[in-house]
Amino acid sequence: MAKLTAKQLEALTSADDGKTLREDGGIVAKVRAGVRGVTVQFRYEFKLDGIKRDQRLGTWPKKSLAQIRAERDEVKATASKGIDPTAARKAAKIEAQAAIAATIAEAERQAVENKTVSDLFEEWLQDGVSRQDGNAELRRSFTKDVLPHIGKKPLRNLTEKDLLAVLRSVKSRGLNRAMVIRSKDIGQMLRWAEKRKPWRTLMADGNPADLVDVKKLLDHDYQEQRDRLLSPDEIRELRDIFARLESDYDALPAGQKYSGIRPVNPRVQCAVWICLSTLCRIGELLKAEWRHVDLDKGTWFIPAEATKGHKGKRQDHHVFLSPFALAQFKRLHAETGHTAFCFPGKDERSHVDTKTVSKLIGDRQCCFKNRSKPLTGRHHDDSLVLGKGAKGEWTPHDLRRTGATMMQELGVTLEIIDRCQNHLLGGSKVRRHYLHHDYAKEKTEAWRLLGERVEAILNSSNVVPLLLEVRR
Repeated sequence: MAKLTAKQLEALTSADDGKTLREDGGIVAKVRAGVRGVTVQFRYEFKLDGIKRDQRLGTWPKKSLAQIRAERDEVKATASKGIDPTAARKAAKIEAQAAIAATIAEAERQAVENKTVSDLFEEWLQDGVSRQDGNAELRRSFTKDVLPHIGKKPLRNLTEKDLLAVLRSVKSRGLNRAMVIRSKDIGQMLRWAEKRKPWRTLMADGNPADLVDVKKLLDHDYQEQRDRLLSPDEIRELRDIFARLESDYDALPAGQKYSGIRPVNPRVQCAVWICLSTLCRIGELLKAEWRHVDLDKGTWFIPAEATKGHKGKRQDHHVFLSPFALAQFKRLHAETGHTAFCFPGKDERSHVDTKTVSKLIGDRQCCFKNRSKPLTGRHHDDSLVLGKGAKGEWTPHDLRRTGATMMQELGVTLEIIDRCQNHLLGGSKVRRHYLHHDYAKEKTEAWRLLGERVEAILNSSNVVPLLLEVRR
């Protein structure tokens, strides 16, 4: 039997349908005529263990004769070794699939092994943490201070030195408090990862956050600074600064007002005195809505969702306004009473950012900031530095601490001070279940005493504070 040729196959017509062709070497072909034309199906006939077998070789013209013969030679070589070609093909297919699966598994293993701090942060933000602001501050702070330094670093390679570098970068800007907060947030994220796959396997050498002692990075006077109290002299000085900035700015010629130091916004002044006289947190105040303030009864209700909780626990808070605190709310109402919020944002459809007042006060104490130039659109002066800066920077939260200390000096019990600050009090669950006295009378008296004390301090000189005038 002569070898088949391509010309011979090309000459086949539909009349040859069913015709069998043969070639030396065990190649047998069957002609098939269909709607797509003439095709030839090839197979290889051979014997294995004395039994006649055949193996498909493919179809012409999809495969060339050269390809078909090469495949026949491969099957022949396999059969000559006493191996079933069909079983060999199945085994080869299984091996190929196993190789592919192994390649995919290795790629997945490497992908897991190379997961970065950014990958962890995104998963933690999605499944591991739920802050009151929808984690907006976490994303902002990590995007600014953490991820640019270690975001692309594989978690398995993260070290104590990497974390220290992040914290020192924050500290270099003079932000001790921010450094402490970043350290706590990073620690919380890594502790969450320690308990979950695949992250815990990437921390086989331990949690690097456990090796970081943020206290060693703090300035020596940091703790003292955070115990900052405003003295009566500083409270009077602050009052005088507010008044002086207004009078100095009003006295400037029209052409010089743009370059002059602007006075402190009346809303910010109100916020300062309300924080001092009610012991409220600045964030709670800036979220306040007028529907929760009763100027006739002198009360302010702070719903639980607007308060700062402890371990996820929050509680409603009722503030009984002293005449002094009420005067500040009335002054504020003259400014913003036409909106839903006591401190409305620019579009007046929501409250201002809860960090607004803290930033405004901090920007006017720039001598305590490590800034080479002013931040865009922000103040940059020392107009609110008190006592020539001898006691350091002051913040809105220091007003809360100062007011609480004044209450203590006035003989108010610690329990009532805690309640005025809306602290979550401990104690037996049975006691909390059965004892429901709201201490309204005691708290009202405490706030009255505090308001009178603040007024006495502010009125102890001949300077009439503009602050106490209620604008009509």
